[in-house]
Amino acid sequence: MTELSDREAELVSAHEQERPARQLGGPLRLGVWIVGGLLSVYSLVVVFRPVEALEHRMTFLAVALPLVFLCYRSGWPASLPRLFGRGKAAESPPPETPAEDDPLAGVSRAVAHPEGTRRSERPSVADWLLAAASLAVLVYPLLDIDGFRDRGSGAALTDLDVVAGLALTVLLLEAVRRTVGWSLTIICIVFLIYAYYGAYLPIDWTIGHRGFDLGQIVSQLYTGTEGFFGVPMQVAASYIILFTIYGAVLDYSGASKFFIDLSFAAFRKSRAAPGRTVTTAGFLLGTVSGSGVATTVSLGSVAWPVLRRAGYPKEPAGGILAAGGIGAILSPPTLGAAAFIIAEYLRVSYLEVLLYATIPTLLYYLGIFLAIEIDSRRFSTHAVQVDAPKAGKLLLRFGYHFSSLILIIVLMALDRSAFQSVVIATAIAFALSFLDPQHRMGLKRTGQALAKGTLEVLPVTAVCAAAGIIVGVITQTGLGLNLSAIIVDFAAGNLVLTTLMSGIAVMLLGLAVPVTASFIIAAVIIGPALTTLGVTQAEAYMFVFYYAVLSEVSPPTALSAVAAAAITGGNTYKTMMMTWRYTLPAFLVPFAFVLTPNGQALLGQGPIGTVLLMTAVSAVAVAALALATGGMSGWPERVLAAIAAVLLLFLEPVPIVAGLAVLAVAVVVHLVRSRRRDPA
Repeated sequence: MTELSDREAELVSAHEQERPARQLGGPLRLGVWIVGGLLSVYSLVVVFRPVEALEHRMTFLAVALPLVFLCYRSGWPASLPRLFGRGKAAESPPPETPAEDDPLAGVSRAVAHPEGTRRSERPSVADWLLAAASLAVLVYPLLDIDGFRDRGSGAALTDLDVVAGLALTVLLLEAVRRTVGWSLTIICIVFLIYAYYGAYLPIDWTIGHRGFDLGQIVSQLYTGTEGFFGVPMQVAASYIILFTIYGAVLDYSGASKFFIDLSFAAFRKSRAAPGRTVTTAGFLLGTVSGSGVATTVSLGSVAWPVLRRAGYPKEPAGGILAAGGIGAILSPPTLGAAAFIIAEYLRVSYLEVLLYATIPTLLYYLGIFLAIEIDSRRFSTHAVQVDAPKAGKLLLRFGYHFSSLILIIVLMALDRSAFQSVVIATAIAFALSFLDPQHRMGLKRTGQALAKGTLEVLPVTAVCAAAGIIVGVITQTGLGLNLSAIIVDFAAGNLVLTTLMSGIAVMLLGLAVPVTASFIIAAVIIGPALTTLGVTQAEAYMFVFYYAVLSEVSPPTALSAVAAAAITGGNTYKTMMMTWRYTLPAFLVPFAFVLTPNGQALLGQGPIGTVLLMTAVSAVAVAALALATGGMSGWPERVLAAIAAVLLLFLEPVPIVAGLAVLAVAVVVHLVRSRRRDPA
């Protein structure tokens, strides 16, 4: 089994909500892996032999939900103290680090992922009963899917239908509690209470409604594609499972190790090279993991000794690790689960969503690289000699690992669906693995990769199915439009204030629930508020997407930053603030494509000349931000640089000229003040 080491698994479990917590053993472990592998095979086959939407989603959940109860601890009563938070990751002590004279000593452990030695755990009788109940309530409709669908559409559910629907609701709430904690569970319960008791709200309240009985609520959530089996579930059962299978095949075929080695080989001579190496490795590893925290932890085990030897203090090093890790779910070609949901909501190809994300991703990494360059001088870092093969040699020998990534984009550009593209790319990655005797995908490794693909999607599946409660209730009661109207009214119809409130709301929501869930909730509530004021749906959803993702680096939780602090042993709060500094462009650029007429150019929309010009202006704005947050020593020039960055991000002729002028003044002030401090 390919998995994280014990210490890495503990760190991920402490800081990432979407991770299994139970280590199975013996025949049960084998059985779970066989079932998981079969579900992956089913998901691959369905791409080319489609199944009706409701039937497919029910079948997928009928296998995945029982696995959740077998693979995740119940957490009672240990989970109770985490009722209103994500847990204190800082309580985990820093892991042991490799010897000072061997900066890559952790590579084999972090990248090859040897099997752990933790004592296996057995599910309790209650876990088995919950798994059996999950299977029963999801197989029951499949026995007569047409009749079940007809009863739901005609509001003529039987008592057994209602009981099964209520049972599934309770089971999903428990599955979400086990996988991502209490916060999302409580939010779902609040929405259910609102649907049932909404008629008791004062008649003059905007959010009041006529109320719905249990039969109507169950019909909305259980019998169609508006609730449990809606768009989020569709995304989990199609996009996400296929990409996790692809990532698992890449991992088992040796791509992770190649990406790490190539990153260390590419930058080895300048004092900024260690920081650039870590950031590049985070980007490449993200194509395999798709998780900010997991990428941070895997990368940190290898990279922290190198950063330490280069002279980086603990907190800046942690900031680089976290910023590189979170880039994993901001960057094409895989992005995160929320990006797949955008494609479904907008009814556009996934390739178009990748296009939306391309320029913001370039600006994100430009900001990180500029900050690293500045910090390499500020902290007087130096190059570190590492024992890694030459980049050219690595590319000649293992460069084929890039081919499947490129193939995904090429196939989608040739009008292949995202589903078919990733399946074909997975097959190519599988075939190419035989070029490396150490990582060739034999029968055992193939089975392990297929099983891993399913097991890694279990938490997201639980979240997406439970998010159907929220989406279903919002649709049934009209709450989304009502709340959007409240937001717009509160902001007095001002787009700037509405956007600012929206960004804060999404980040606060992200403090409590995972990225996928926060995006879904915000998309159906905040999205309409922005579109009401003239923002396009693509701009609104991408704005929500970035702020949902950035909740992972936003104080006071900042999961990726806290995980990085646990690795480096640095101060948690200072690491959060350093991460915030490195990722600052990602917080400001989304405002540009929502608030300015030319902002759509940053999503790749519009004439190519405009797109290139606005990208160049935004790049200068990102450079100004880097100067404001660390590149200039005095507060006058820093303030001027920050003002210049804001003016440039208006992306209009007059503000652009003004921004360039202010930036020029900032540079002149900085040079004059520097000369006065150092006359020699």
